[in-house]
Amino acid sequence: MKVLIFGASGRVGMALSAAAQANGYELLAPAHAECDLEQPAAVGEYVLRHDTAQLVVNCAAISQVESCQDDPLRAHVVNAMSPAAMALACRHTGARFIHLSTDYVLDGRRPGLKSADARCKPVNIYGMSKAEAESQVSESNAEALILRVSWVCGNPEKPSFVEHMLAQALRGEKLLAAADQDSLPTHAQDIARVILSPRLNGVSGVLQVTSCGEPMSRYSGAKIALEHACALGALQQMPHVESQLVCTMSRFRAPRPAHTAMDNSALLALGIPMPSASACVCRAVEDYMRWLRR
Repeated sequence: MKVLIFGASGRVGMALSAAAQANGYELLAPAHAECDLEQPAAVGEYVLRHDTAQLVVNCAAISQVESCQDDPLRAHVVNAMSPAAMALACRHTGARFIHLSTDYVLDGRRPGLKSADARCKPVNIYGMSKAEAESQVSESNAEALILRVSWVCGNPEKPSFVEHMLAQALRGEKLLAAADQDSLPTHAQDIARVILSPRLNGVSGVLQVTSCGEPMSRYSGAKIALEHACALGALQQMPHVESQLVCTMSRFRAPRPAHTAMDNSALLALGIPMPSASACVCRAVEDYMRWLRR
C-alpha cells in the first residue's frame, strides 16, 4: 500500500512516516520544493499525478499562531485551501483522505470535555483557518476523515511544551507555564497509530484524537513531566515552576482559547485505545531522555 503524506517533516508527519515504513507501506513524502502548499491548484495536481497512493494524509499546516495572525491570507491558503484541493483530488483518484485538525477550532469558553459537534468559534486566525479547512474538506470529499488533535508532544526533534520545559530545567533556567489554559496532550506516535489503524476504515467526518482523563493546564503538565524526570534520575530535585496567566505572556500576541479538551469517546468506541494524559506526558519525557542519550 502506498501512502502520500503532506507535512512529513513535522511533529506528527515524522512519526507517521516512521510508522508507515515500519508497517511496510510504500511512502511518498513531498518536500516543499516538490509541492508548494501555497499553490492549492498545484497541490491538487500533485495528488492526481500520484494516483497510485491509496491513502493521503495531510499533516501540514502553518501552526504557529502568531505567524497566522501576521499573515491571514497565507494561513487561509495553506491551512484551508490546499487541504480542500487534496480532498477534492482524492475524490477523483479514490484515495482515502485523512486531514489533521486542531482543538483550536473550538471557542474554549467553557471548561470540560468538548464533543465533536461542539460549537466552533475560533478566537484567532490559526483556529479560523483550521475551522475553514474542516468545512471545505468535508464539502470537497464527503468520505474524508478529519482528525482533531491537541497539544501534540513526543517528538524530541520538534519540541513541544513538554520537551521545552525539560530542556529549560536541565539548563537550570527559570520555569514558567500557563495555568489558565487547559486541554489534553496527545503523543505523536499515538496519532500515527490511529491514522494507520484499520479500525478507521469507512469512518468519515470529525473524530477527536487525544489522550484520556481530565483536562490539564500547561502548568500541571509541566509538573508531571518534571516529577517524572526526577523519578528517572534526570533531575536531582524537583525544580520550581512558576504559574502564569496567558494574558501576561508577551510572546503571545494572538488570543488563545482557554478550555479545549476534547471528548475521545467516539475513538475509544472504535476499539482504539488511548493512554491517560499523565501517561502521555511521561512517555514524552522518556522519549526525550532517550533522544538526549543517543
